[in-house]
Amino acid sequence: MRFVTISDTHRKHRRIQDLPPGDVIIHAGDITSRGTEQETNDFLEWFSGLDYTHKIFIAGNHDFLLEETAPEDLDKLIPANVTYLNDSATEINGVKIWGSPVTPWYHDWAFNRHRGAAIARHWQKIPGDTDIIVAHGPVHGILDYTSSGIYAGCEELRKRVEEVRPAYFISGHIHEQYGWEQQGETIFINASVLNELYAVKNRPIVFDFSPKQVSLPRMA
Repeated sequence: MRFVTISDTHRKHRRIQDLPPGDVIIHAGDITSRGTEQETNDFLEWFSGLDYTHKIFIAGNHDFLLEETAPEDLDKLIPANVTYLNDSATEINGVKIWGSPVTPWYHDWAFNRHRGAAIARHWQKIPGDTDIIVAHGPVHGILDYTSSGIYAGCEELRKRVEEVRPAYFISGHIHEQYGWEQQGETIFINASVLNELYAVKNRPIVFDFSPKQVSLPRMA
């Protein structure tokens, strides 16, 4: 299967030109700028209409409406042909995908959790046989160095990823760290479409994957 990954569109999704073909598109969060109902619905209308068999997304720290919506009301919000992951998993043709919007605490944004035990509880929910982890924020020390000179990724998440050893780890959040790198058995992808100035500059990152074959990503 061909996977197309994007992240951090911040309500500029309709400015993305020429999305590459594929079987699955994954959006790693921050679908909105202010997390309003209008912004959220506009993204979901666009996303549900994309020409992919499978459409998967998580929320990010800007996506307040998704944090505030009760679980029993999400079915009314999320289109039927879209999969929304929130500390939850889905499986496509034997590929096991788990996603979470949670990021370390920063100015009380959406889905923030304090570092340490509070955030580690979320990562312990990741099944040990997961093939692809989608998290809005990166792990500590990999594609997480900010323009202000700090490593913003989550230490507890890195520990869990090293235990699970997924084939791919997909995130966004730190726009200036767009790209990918491999550490051990895992390929880490930062799929931020916007750069640090919130301009649409980065291309979707694409890879082909099945449980029997792992390929290196490429910029589409």
